[in-house]
Amino acid sequence: MREIVLDTETTGLNPLTGDRLVEIGCVEIFNRIPTGQVYHVYLNPQRDMPVEAFNVHGLSSEFLADKPLFAQVADDFLAFIAGDPLVIHNAAFDIGFLNAELAKIGRPALTFDRVVDTLSLARRRHPGASNRLDDLMNRYGINSSRRTKHGALLDSELLAEVYAELCGGKQTALSLTASDATVIVIEGQVTSPMQRPRPLAPRGNEAEAAAHAAFIATLGENAIWKDYTAGS
Repeated sequence: MREIVLDTETTGLNPLTGDRLVEIGCVEIFNRIPTGQVYHVYLNPQRDMPVEAFNVHGLSSEFLADKPLFAQVADDFLAFIAGDPLVIHNAAFDIGFLNAELAKIGRPALTFDRVVDTLSLARRRHPGASNRLDDLMNRYGINSSRRTKHGALLDSELLAEVYAELCGGKQTALSLTASDATVIVIEGQVTSPMQRPRPLAPRGNEAEAAAHAAFIATLGENAIWKDYTAGS
């Protein structure tokens, strides 16, 4: 499944009082693995940069002065995220700023039904613990040495790694040896983890079975399907 890990940097904390976006970073993941496709842009906020925000991300008004306006990049940004789920840490913050910018240019808001908030995931998995991005990287042994300041693209790349861990880690191999087997007991019956405790109810009817058999008969004597239908 395609998902987009997203982060932003801003001039402050509240888009309703004049704060603006200054950076958007997105990382495409497929089945929670980065594909190498990213979207990244710096934005001219058309206002000054408070020192508190500059100390967080290091983006000055002078650096941003020749960068595009959000209106100029909105089409490319929306095309990149398409209709896919958005993976965001503390999503209300980033979605609030993105929707404020979209509203300024008359575009529909991003809806929360497509958002995966990794802060909420972390709080469920680690209740009572601090679940800032830095804390999660330390907890999962993710190298954060590049993160001397906040940056939307870098933080999205790091969040993609955190998200994979929150979802159980990146599984690159699957062992099904007998030594790895687990005994499952359901209603007093012992079964293998690779065997359904109750067979699924058949969903086809006799007419469909006959039609399928007639089709298999047309494939020739060596058709591989015959290996699966010999006992039926």
